[in-house]
Amino acid sequence: MPHDLHSPDPRTLPARPAFAAQALEGLYRAPEYRAAEPMQAAAAVSDLWDDEGHRISQLLFGEAFDLLDRQGDRVWGQSRRDGVVGWTAASALIEAGGTPSHRVASMGGALPFNALVDPARDAVGDSALAPLGEFEPGLADVAERLLGTPHALGGRSDRETDCAGLVQTCLIACGRAAPRWSDGQAEIGRAVGLADMRRGDLVVWPHSTGGPGWSGHSAVIASPGALIHASGRAGSVVIEALSDVDARQRAEGFGAPIFRRV
Repeated sequence: MPHDLHSPDPRTLPARPAFAAQALEGLYRAPEYRAAEPMQAAAAVSDLWDDEGHRISQLLFGEAFDLLDRQGDRVWGQSRRDGVVGWTAASALIEAGGTPSHRVASMGGALPFNALVDPARDAVGDSALAPLGEFEPGLADVAERLLGTPHALGGRSDRETDCAGLVQTCLIACGRAAPRWSDGQAEIGRAVGLADMRRGDLVVWPHSTGGPGWSGHSAVIASPGALIHASGRAGSVVIEALSDVDARQRAEGFGAPIFRRV
């Protein structure tokens, strides 16, 4: 959901009413400051929930998670890859050990696309790997490989994804800054006009209120007149005419599209 730019964004702030992360001491007022326990995701994909139980995002295998609170079989903390804070299952994490050296570069395998691995330690099955620092050539090329992926709010993998999760997946694979939600994606790179738009640009329709885990609608431009997006209406990642999606988003109360080049 869009936030006040003059105050911390609660979606990425490692703080709760009773405490804040030790890294915030002197920057954010809290009754207690806690040192984070460095963990990493041990499940192929694990969900992140907000306090009301809405799935807002996911962790991929090998991603670092700074644990700050434990309550029974769930824990609360912050994903380092995109800064998202939330609850996840304690059983989905292990103590951090070693540093990943590769990224999963194939889709549909035992581990999700963009998972982080050490092939000397982790069982990767038939997944193709790319060394960290070696990136995909273009956002639209990655988005095309994700066509047909089921749409699901809170998803951010090649198994299921929401619209901003799709764009984030493409950004990560291409080595770009990768905000989790549409409002952040509307601020990266530089603005371009409709007439100057080209393949690989982003288009974001902002929403004034949003909802749990979403703040607008994001897509990747496939060609000047077409885009690739995770569509709740279609139920999957599809390619559609930009004009059709624009008309539909505006009719549903979204703002005018914002075009960005990253």
